Amino acid sequence: MRMNRASNIFVWSLFFQKGMVIDMFADRAKIYVRSGKGGDGHVSFRREKYVPNGGPDGGDGGNGGNVYFVVDEGLNTLTDFRHIRKYCAGNGAEGGKRNCAGKNGEDIFIKVPEGTVIKEAESGKVIADMSGDNKKLMLLKGGRGGSGNQHYATSKMQAPKYAQPGQPAMELDLILELKVIADVGLVGFPNVGKSTFLSRVTNANPKIANYHFTTLSPNLGVVDLEDANGFVIADIPGLIEGASEGVGLGHEFLRHIERTKVILHIVDAASTEGRDPIEDIYAINKELEAYNAEIASRPQIIAANKTDVIYSEDDPIERIKTEFEPKGIPVYPISTVTGKGVRELIYALRNKLDGLDSEPVIFEPEYVPEEHLSVTNEPYTVIYDEENDEYVVEGPRIEKMLSYTNLESEKGFQFFQNFLKDNGILKQLEELGIEEGNTVRMYGLSFDYYK
Repeated sequence: MRMNRASNIFVWSLFFQKGMVIDMFADRAKIYVRSGKGGDGHVSFRREKYVPNGGPDGGDGGNGGNVYFVVDEGLNTLTDFRHIRKYCAGNGAEGGKRNCAGKNGEDIFIKVPEGTVIKEAESGKVIADMSGDNKKLMLLKGGRGGSGNQHYATSKMQAPKYAQPGQPAMELDLILELKVIADVGLVGFPNVGKSTFLSRVTNANPKIANYHFTTLSPNLGVVDLEDANGFVIADIPGLIEGASEGVGLGHEFLRHIERTKVILHIVDAASTEGRDPIEDIYAINKELEAYNAEIASRPQIIAANKTDVIYSEDDPIERIKTEFEPKGIPVYPISTVTGKGVRELIYALRNKLDGLDSEPVIFEPEYVPEEHLSVTNEPYTVIYDEENDEYVVEGPRIEKMLSYTNLESEKGFQFFQNFLKDNGILKQLEELGIEEGNTVRMYGLSFDYYK
């Protein structure tokens, strides 16, 4: 999928041009969602003058409402989910007499900011990434309404006193994670100058102070270049050793670096707090490796900051270059206070990005809800209809499976094929003599059979 970068950058540009910073940044939430139950079919019979024994006229139940997720570009946090954690679509109404169908349940639309990743809570597997072109997603389908007794009349059973119940609702516990969308991720120990750097090169206005963990939320800024394409930088809050194990707020912050394409290490080359810059870089890389090895392998650039306060006889910049440039990691000396070297660093980042895939980082689905829904051991039949020259598969188990399955998606159709195989339906069709090209009918759906 391709992300509309211009739109995304425009939204964040407006946000930061107003001088706003996310103070109460909520980037993770756990919620419960449920689709609507299908309404039950109705049992009734015609009662008309001069028609003492009228036929069945029970109407069908309404379909349950669906659960949708939609991207709202006016949102930039998951704060709303702190207050509301349960989201349910409407149930379908029961069918009525005189062939009156029940009303469909209302759909529910859950608004999330772009960059939200939806995961199944228990397994932690990705269901969907609300980024790029994925602006709207039907996550759970409502239960189908049951058929009224009018559908069950036959020559042998002219007055059926039963109707089909509505299909049950689908429900899931979800984890929502907001992973910011940026090209470059700033990492470094607290108080190395990341926020100052971001405020100098972008239109962001982060809070800056001389104490640890000033930045408690990821700040985004847009770098505008006169003669080249701009790009987005995310200031990831200061890391500490053990962050990958959840020490401090490690996991809360590290997830925001997962979409970035280039890692920019900012280090205190002057060692103003007594730490060694080379050891700092190795410590940060160790945390990235422990959290996600794929992130640690992405291109990196080192910004050796605070060159304006280097007074030692030994040149720490050369020491850093000697250590890391042979490893393919370029080092740029800068001063975020005076601005020296910042322009060169910005264009080096732009050049690095130009050499990478322009496609955004999108998290692929790992969990398809319909694949994990249990199917009951209800009966089904497999017959050959000579009159219409087709094979017919029907029964409550088949009907329930079809109501849960999105045959238009590749995953859903694969689940459908596996269901036929695992339940022995394909074997029964072969025993009846089905051949390639023959037609199989299931509740109004027709398929050509091919091995």
